[in-house]
Amino acid sequence: MELYSDIISPPCQTVLLTARKLGITLNIKKIDLEDPADMAALTKVNPQHMIPTLVDGDHVMWESYAIAIYLVEKYGKDDSLYPKDPKVRSVVNQRLFFDIGTLYKNVLANLEEALADRKPSEEMETKLKKALDLAERFVTERSYAAADHLTIADIAMLSSITALGWFQYGLESYPGIRAWVSRVTPEFPDYEAFKQELQEQTKLYIEKHQIAQ
Repeated sequence: MELYSDIISPPCQTVLLTARKLGITLNIKKIDLEDPADMAALTKVNPQHMIPTLVDGDHVMWESYAIAIYLVEKYGKDDSLYPKDPKVRSVVNQRLFFDIGTLYKNVLANLEEALADRKPSEEMETKLKKALDLAERFVTERSYAAADHLTIADIAMLSSITALGWFQYGLESYPGIRAWVSRVTPEFPDYEAFKQELQEQTKLYIEKHQIAQ
């Protein structure tokens, strides 16, 4: 399987971590969205030219949550990451929709301001705080985001929380989130190597674009 990806992208991290948890080896095709040649290659397989994009034989798909669900349902040894029980799955789905529509959405809005060397508006900061307040509640109500074990909801939300590091957003007011991150990350094989690669690639991006921190 080929994955058009860049580890610094939170949606790509969701797919990469899902594959890591499943023990799947992906042929990574690193994509620089600012490189015309890379974009031309990506557009050949995905007319929406977005990452992550997965190519599994003659099957091509994009959108990180859709890819993660596909990988679990096709290659998972069990359904633990995306439980079949309707009630449990409904909570997992709710958390995924919360992530894309609220948590990641507001992390990204603030991140885009930081990358443009602008201060986020008070409204942006307020919306991000409200999203984090909800996330704090979700991960303190139970051991994980949606169940009593790791699911793809944790993986998606972890990618969003990790993105806060781009603009050094402190989580001192969120002990539940910090404890949850410490609980979740050891569940991925060799997460420290993944984290190191992410930090190195992020640093290179910041230096290349001369982004103030």
